[in-house]
Amino acid sequence: MVSLVKRKKGNKVYYYLRHDDGKVQREIYAGKKIPKNIQELRRNFYLRILRKGWIQELKKIKQRHSAFLKATPKAEIDNRQEIFSYDFTHDSNKIEGSSLTKQETRKLLRFRLTPTNKPESDMIEAKNHHALFLEMIAKKIPICSKSVLRLHYNLFHDTKPQFAGKIRSSRIVVRGSKSAFPHPRFVPALLDQFFKWYGSAKRKEDPVELAGLVHFRFVSIHPFGDGNGRISRLLMNNVLNEFDYPMLNIKYSDRYHYYNALENAQTGLDEIVFLKWFVDYYIRHVGVWS
Repeated sequence: MVSLVKRKKGNKVYYYLRHDDGKVQREIYAGKKIPKNIQELRRNFYLRILRKGWIQELKKIKQRHSAFLKATPKAEIDNRQEIFSYDFTHDSNKIEGSSLTKQETRKLLRFRLTPTNKPESDMIEAKNHHALFLEMIAKKIPICSKSVLRLHYNLFHDTKPQFAGKIRSSRIVVRGSKSAFPHPRFVPALLDQFFKWYGSAKRKEDPVELAGLVHFRFVSIHPFGDGNGRISRLLMNNVLNEFDYPMLNIKYSDRYHYYNALENAQTGLDEIVFLKWFVDYYIRHVGVWS
C-alpha cells in the first residue's frame, strides 16, 4: 500500500508518498507539511499505479466488445443477454441464499418449468430478477433515487412486502461479517450523496472502475432491509451496459473471495481494496461475452 515518508534536509522537513510492492518502489512529493487531504492523495497515487496494470486490458475489452456489438445482429445480442441473465440471476440470488440450482434456474426462466420442493419465494425472486435485468438493460434505466426504489420494489414486492421499495428504519447486521453499516438516520443523506457523486463521476471515471465503485458504495450504505447485494449488482451491470462494456456475473463459486474483498475494504475504510479485486476479476471473467 501507500506509506507517508518523512525526510529531513538540513533544518527542513519534506513529506513523500511511497508505494513499494516488493519489486518496484515509487514516490511522489507530498509537501513540507502533511497535507490535509492526505487520504485523497494516498488513494489517487495508489489508483494511478494500479491503472498502469489494467488500463490496456480494459481498452482491449472495450474494443472487442464494440466490434462484437457492431457486427452482431440485435436478435443475437438479445439472445446472449437472455442467456447471460440465467446465470447472473442464479448466482446473484444464490449468493443471498436462494435454494435454486443453476439448472433449475435456467429451466424456470427459459421453459417455465417449476422445480419441485423448492420455496415459492425463491422462484418468484428469480423470475422478478430476470425480468428486471432485461428491462433495465433494454431501457438503460438511469441510476437515481426513483429508479433504485422502483427496482427494489419490483424485485421484492411479491416476497418481502415489508421491505420492498422502502429505505430501512432499523439497524442491520450481516451474520458472519465484520462490516458495520450506517445507522438508519444517516441513510437518506448518504443516498443523496451517492446519487450526486454518481451524477458527477459518470462523466469522468473509467466505466469499469465506476461500476465497481457504484457496487461498493451502494452496498456499503445498505439502504434496504434486505436485497442490497442484488440491487448493487444490478446497478453494477447497469453502468457497464450504459457505457457499452460487457456485463459481469460474480459467480457463486467465487463468493468467498468476493466477500473478503468487500469486508476488507469496508473494515479498512479503503474502497480501492475492493476496486482492485473487482477490476482484476472483471478482466479475468468477461471474455465469454464477446
